Amino acid sequence: MARSLRKNPSSGACGLDIDGRFVAAAQVAGGRLTTAASAELPPGALADGEVGDRAALSGALREFAAAHKLPRRVRIGVANQQIVVRMLDLPRIEDEAERSAALRYSAEDAIAMPLDEAIVDHQVAGYSRDGDGERMQVLVVAARRAMIEEYVAAVRDAGLKPDGVDLDAFALVRALAPPGDPAAAPEPEGALPRDARVYCHLGGVSNLAIALDDTCLFTRTLATPFDAEGAAPAVADEIRMSIDYYMGQPGARPVGDVVLTGEGAGDGAFVADVGAQLTLPVTAGAPLGALDGGPAPDDGRPYRYTVAAGLALGAAA
Repeated sequence: MARSLRKNPSSGACGLDIDGRFVAAAQVAGGRLTTAASAELPPGALADGEVGDRAALSGALREFAAAHKLPRRVRIGVANQQIVVRMLDLPRIEDEAERSAALRYSAEDAIAMPLDEAIVDHQVAGYSRDGDGERMQVLVVAARRAMIEEYVAAVRDAGLKPDGVDLDAFALVRALAPPGDPAAAPEPEGALPRDARVYCHLGGVSNLAIALDDTCLFTRTLATPFDAEGAAPAVADEIRMSIDYYMGQPGARPVGDVVLTGEGAGDGAFVADVGAQLTLPVTAGAPLGALDGGPAPDDGRPYRYTVAAGLALGAAA
């Protein structure tokens, strides 16, 4: 079955972040968190962001959903090495069918996986003009079909109904980034471009997103566990390399700062150590962005709910 990996998902679902070490659920209404819960996952249920033990994962999700009376409809997020996100620069094409064909042709060179084994989605991120006319910058997402289907099957085995699949990176940006203004006028010619921002979520799977306002332009997972001994320099190196790679994409904006989130961001010394390794300002983001925390449990782990809240925000859009 074809599945979509969209930035602007459908309505009515609960955000379910399956982090690897824990699962967190969130629902949002009227800019306020209305439901929040989390629980540990059994070791091995997920491995590097992919389903490791389907029976263990579905059993844990079933118990979690029953204990917290979650709705059956959930929106899940994914973040692992089986996902590729690329920005492509193409002549502006208005016809959807022609655009999809052109994107698939260009994506074959830009995405290092067989496209017949992938779910491919896209979103126009912006437009520009050069000497040859108007062009469009398109964010293309490809995910291994088998990986997505295994995730969905584990959630269904738990008695839940996946309302859609999102990228953790999109949910992260949605939760924390200031909203862009779709009616804003283009930047005047000669004006300095607005800076992009790095969001780095440090959890069971550490995930990095680079965004301009609330539009995610680039994402990748990090290999370094944030809680490994002496991890700060290695995490900083991965952030630096990610920025360098992003800057090679068409239309890349300069990066102005780095915001750390996730459980690793709760360690002030770690945040300071990462900042000392980079030439950019590094801060710990508010776990729920501009949301009213509402019923978030006072368990000392507010960062558990960032991605789940972002998934729920998308579901409520």
